[in-house]
Amino acid sequence: MNETFPNGGRGSHELIEPLLVRFFPGGVPAAHIAGTWQQGARRIETLDPSTGTVTTTVPNCTADEVSQAVDAAARAQRAWLALPLAERIDHLQEFAVMLASAGEDLALLESIDTGNPIRATRRDVTLGLKYLREWPAHALTLAGRATQPFADGLSYTVRRPYGVVGRIVAYNHPSLFTVAGMIHPLLAGNTIVVKASEQTPLATLALGAIAEASLPPGVLNLISGGAESGDALATSPQIKRVSFVGSGRTACVIQSRLSQSGFVKHFTAELGGKNAMIVCEDVDLDEAADAAIAGMSFRISQGQSCQSTSRILVHESIHDAFVSRMADRMRVLTIGASYDESFDLGPVVSAEQLRHIESFLGSALPAGAKVVVGGRRPPGCPQGGFYLEPTLVVGAPQGSRILQEEIFGPVVTVQVWSDEAEALALANASELGLSAAIWSRDIDRALRLAHGVEAGYVWVNDANRHYAGAPFGGVKRSGVGREESVEELLSYSELTAVNIRIAPIKGSSR
Repeated sequence: MNETFPNGGRGSHELIEPLLVRFFPGGVPAAHIAGTWQQGARRIETLDPSTGTVTTTVPNCTADEVSQAVDAAARAQRAWLALPLAERIDHLQEFAVMLASAGEDLALLESIDTGNPIRATRRDVTLGLKYLREWPAHALTLAGRATQPFADGLSYTVRRPYGVVGRIVAYNHPSLFTVAGMIHPLLAGNTIVVKASEQTPLATLALGAIAEASLPPGVLNLISGGAESGDALATSPQIKRVSFVGSGRTACVIQSRLSQSGFVKHFTAELGGKNAMIVCEDVDLDEAADAAIAGMSFRISQGQSCQSTSRILVHESIHDAFVSRMADRMRVLTIGASYDESFDLGPVVSAEQLRHIESFLGSALPAGAKVVVGGRRPPGCPQGGFYLEPTLVVGAPQGSRILQEEIFGPVVTVQVWSDEAEALALANASELGLSAAIWSRDIDRALRLAHGVEAGYVWVNDANRHYAGAPFGGVKRSGVGREESVEELLSYSELTAVNIRIAPIKGSSR
């Protein structure tokens, strides 16, 4: 079946078939365990969000199949750790070469599977390559330290990998989260089992073809499935370290299951945000409005980003002018099939997510909120797709859901403030604290606000750009641990302290 698009472009079924042949034996998506492909005893369907149609099926891994992946990683770990660090880095560079050669096909596959615009999925592949080039330099920090607490004693530390670690990937940037999430564990000498998102598994599983040509078997294992496979991975007795990217609700379930497993495990989580962008009255309005649009990730993931600056807090003196500029920019954003390069936005990931986003509008409008732009399912998009226009909301009451809960979609709100204290009170009136942005020409004021806002990652006169080596992660209910930095690398190792008493030379008076 081929869909028809207004511009005469090709539909996803026509596009995806050669991609499946490119990445999977026989053209059928499979898990990648110990360097071999496994179809799995059970299968689940994947959808193209642009049309709502089924594209293919992937393994719904059972607990036994997850155990096979963990066993394979455990068998491979000793040999992987025995390699000199330089050789582990060489393997990662080989992975990068293979990823670059497959980049265009991988980006298209991910665009079809996630609904993210093809330009954005190309960006994700490029970011993954950038991280593969830059992050191995972090490995130099794995050295221990020495102290001499006594004249006849020496103490030094040694860093050891956990062994096998598990990673559970979110649906919005699957290839990037898989690539970025494997680098530091492998540099530290661990092997890894990655569970793809149940909603967008194809790009993660496709990385098995790249691993097969660049990494020893069992070093990187890729599985897919639903809650059962994720639970089996997190609670495996052989896995002492679990990382997760996704929702706070799921993170709480994982934490609970980890405690019930009977094993002490280390857990990090990069979770959601209700991120504020504070706009002061001294800014260039056009520059700040452009930043608000970029900060929302409209053109990257339809606002389905944990770091989206979804709450814009604007000084009362410029509120109306700023809203007008944002509205003008949002009205010209185009929306359609993700793999059609003529559009700025694609669909959200699923019908369920679309209904979830619309429920915020349904509860906010009766409470007095006003939609300035958007709020509708756009006409002219492929039938059955999960589309929503970029939506700008003003006037929502402070206690409303739309201002308190993460929406994870193309909806942004604007609130008004009159002084710095009120701006900070509004910004911090959330249980979440992932990121924030401050916009002001007064550097003293900007830094006061940056230090006062409760967030783990703060931009000043910037938005939605990650700085190399800066630790990314949240406070409050936005997560535990940090990524993209030396702190992440160190978190994949444990410390052993070696303490030595230096015996005196025989006959010495000491």
